Amino acid sequence: MRILKELFKIYLLFIALFFLGRLALYALYADRLSDISFAQSLLAFLYGLKLDTMTASIILILPALVLSLTPQYFAKIATRLLNGYILTFLLLALYVENATFPFVAQYDVRPNYLFIEYLKYPKEVTSMILKEYPIQLLVALMMLLLSAWVYLRFSPLKLQEALRTPLWKRFLLLLPITALLFIGIRSSLGHRPANVSDALYSTNRMANEIAKNSLYSIGDAYYSYSKESDKLVQSYGKIDLTEAYQRVSTCLNIPRGSSLPFNRPEPTHFASSKPKNLVIFIQESLGSQFVGFSGGDVSITPNLEKLSHEGLAFTNLFSNGTRSIRGLAAMSSGWLPVAGEGVVKRNKSQSDFFTVASLLKPLGYKSSFIYGGEGRFDNMRSWYMGNGFDEVIEQKDYENPSFVSTWGVSDEDLVIKANEKFKAHTARGEKFVSVMFSSSNHSPFELPDGKIEFIKEKPHQGVENAVKYADFAIGRFFELARKEAYYKDTVFVVVADHNVRVYGDDLVPVNMFHIPALIIADGLKPQKFERLSTQPDVLATALDLIGVNLAYPVLGHSIYSNSKQEMALMMFNDTFALRVHNKVAIIQPNKEPLTFTYDNEHLKSIPHDRELEKDALAFVKVMDDMYNKKLFKMPI
Repeated sequence: MRILKELFKIYLLFIALFFLGRLALYALYADRLSDISFAQSLLAFLYGLKLDTMTASIILILPALVLSLTPQYFAKIATRLLNGYILTFLLLALYVENATFPFVAQYDVRPNYLFIEYLKYPKEVTSMILKEYPIQLLVALMMLLLSAWVYLRFSPLKLQEALRTPLWKRFLLLLPITALLFIGIRSSLGHRPANVSDALYSTNRMANEIAKNSLYSIGDAYYSYSKESDKLVQSYGKIDLTEAYQRVSTCLNIPRGSSLPFNRPEPTHFASSKPKNLVIFIQESLGSQFVGFSGGDVSITPNLEKLSHEGLAFTNLFSNGTRSIRGLAAMSSGWLPVAGEGVVKRNKSQSDFFTVASLLKPLGYKSSFIYGGEGRFDNMRSWYMGNGFDEVIEQKDYENPSFVSTWGVSDEDLVIKANEKFKAHTARGEKFVSVMFSSSNHSPFELPDGKIEFIKEKPHQGVENAVKYADFAIGRFFELARKEAYYKDTVFVVVADHNVRVYGDDLVPVNMFHIPALIIADGLKPQKFERLSTQPDVLATALDLIGVNLAYPVLGHSIYSNSKQEMALMMFNDTFALRVHNKVAIIQPNKEPLTFTYDNEHLKSIPHDRELEKDALAFVKVMDDMYNKKLFKMPI
């Protein structure tokens, strides 16, 4: 029985580590559990124990096999290998538990697929961590070193003694040990094994996050997102695909085409013999709380406020998701979120995927994507170049920029470069469409001196001052553009990709998807548009304003169209929220759908609206089907 005792010790080591991490997280965010009882909040530890057991059981597979099958002759070597294996996983688990706290502070969720994504960009991420979290990094390093020393010096494990047990006795224990580990990994007697969705026991999202296990969440995210499989989509529920398309068609008020769904002719409401250029300036992490016309602090963004009185301001606009690639796809293609990884990074959308560049290329438009950072980040260069854009301008293309941060050249350098590009197009008599993407409003918020008057009560390298600098760059861009001939012939869009930090206790913090957008064009009547809108609606409106009849599959409508609906589809991690007016259906993997009303910027639970919940599921299925079958493209 010695082998069982040693395996149980290993199990307790990991369970204790996970428990301490969960306890610290619970203490740190206890104030956000006020809407549920103390007993209910403690359930996070019970559900958490299940996920911790699953994680520890997976780790125990190799030690169980080695201890059961290794001959005594190799006991010393096997002991060293097992100690190295166990110590490696203990340090990994300790590192992830440490990383959980800044990750939750930034993203309001435990480490998930984003944690893996950022590992692909060591230069940017390492620089950001060193500048943003130096103390936390030092503490984590000291904990790792101390833990390694304690384990090597005072390890309670007696693995070599367990291996001295006769091999035949250990071999006889292999079957019951394997059965125990199988039960631990499955942690369910039902048809399906337990998974991360078992932690979603409450409508209080922070309680659910406390219940999760970070190491398991990372592994689950890697498995789900790396395969591009149907398993993730299937986990949301079942619906006939024909019915799903019909529901989406009705919800969007867009007829379904025979070959390419939702591709349709859209006559302009502003017919002109000279179509306008189109510039879409996407703002990194610009939430509505920083912009006056969308209900925020006008003092932070005075240039946006001034521009809102000159053009069309969207005051009730909601983003597709919480990642830049979701916003880029929405504003460059009119696409809605798809389960799993965003289309900017997925294989089947690297060519023949509809974009504004492919739409306007037959009309003679030159196209560009202008960014201040490295185009390889989030696969942006590959996606834009593969889908109709003539040119991608990135950090290496700037000569002597005035300021360079972790994420690239400053927004001011970006707008100066863009202005020069647009002047060159005009000089050659070329029409153009361009997507610009800012980067200054990104942690660690490095900003040049002498450009803005820093907000005194806020840190210089803080989000408010970063937004104020982004607003300065927007003002600088329009200051430059107004002096050029292209200005009166161009439709300008300024829109956020997502909010700066999406947090809140609701299953989906809908209020944190609220973002600003405005459209400026010569002759456009100033207006505040207050109806519920999405990023594809903004794109469709901008395309309407360039003054030419078009046919496209954009999943939204111009505000000047009678077909415009008040709906928004939002994705928060793996959770989808379909909002129609002020009713919201939420669907999560392997969980029953829920219905809420959106009132006073929070979700309030109401009885199931089965039709709305089916509509939400329909969107998940249809977006996935359109991606997999490459149905979102220009007609031939």
